[in-house]
Amino acid sequence: MEKIYSVLMSVYYKENPDYFIASLKSIVNQTLKPDQIVIVKDGKLTEKLDQVIEEFVRKEPELFYIVSLDKNVGLGRALDEGLKYCKNELVARMDSDDISLPDRCGIQVEFFEKNPDISIVGSMIDEFYDEPDNIVSSRVVPTKHEDIVKFIRRRSPFNHPTVMFKKSEVIRCGGYGYLRRKQDLDLFSRMINNNCKGANINTSLLLFRSNQNNFRRRKSWSYCKSYIDVEYVIWKRGDCSLIDFIIVSLGQLIMFLSPMWVLKILSNRFLRESIKN
Repeated sequence: MEKIYSVLMSVYYKENPDYFIASLKSIVNQTLKPDQIVIVKDGKLTEKLDQVIEEFVRKEPELFYIVSLDKNVGLGRALDEGLKYCKNELVARMDSDDISLPDRCGIQVEFFEKNPDISIVGSMIDEFYDEPDNIVSSRVVPTKHEDIVKFIRRRSPFNHPTVMFKKSEVIRCGGYGYLRRKQDLDLFSRMINNNCKGANINTSLLLFRSNQNNFRRRKSWSYCKSYIDVEYVIWKRGDCSLIDFIIVSLGQLIMFLSPMWVLKILSNRFLRESIKN
């Protein structure tokens, strides 16, 4: 396998231009530089976001491929559109406000070289508030395929912004699909249940931008409903049991109905590993 890969990103008008710049810098400056960066403009952007893209393209026009969508279609459909233009088999996902560590993609490409049967590989993430050195927690996911198979019945076994996957396998399994939210969990479930082998590297390769608003978002009805909706789709497909569906649904309803302080305790105890300074 050649040491080449594409990067797939999507950006829409609500993104912070400064965060977008930091994200792009982190992926452009990888120790193993990408062969291509595909940016999907998910609908009309602000002038500042357009300027950020124009400046990066001006410096390295051969590196970037820009896909412009007439209207906002949501992350999943935008990524499916961008995937069509990724010219390499290995594709690294990147969000427009996170920061990849310098050796992230090099480590993942090397992992594919050593494990040719793998279709998707992710890593742990460190979550930070405000500044990248203010790490507050980590999201740890299973590393071995057999543990991923069990884990995915109730939760996503991959940190979506960290994944690198084989384009052909994602397309074979139907891409991100039609769901407006939690489409990554649906895709990962379809991949794992369609004979794709997965793994996670047992270290953090990405800094995830977080803040107190994330807790409010998790307590919203739209977040709760979208999680239950995708778990229902997974259950109807036969990729999880009725018990799994009930447990996930009850868990999401409890988080939605609980006071904020209870949500923070549940999240930090069961979904994250807190970092003690």
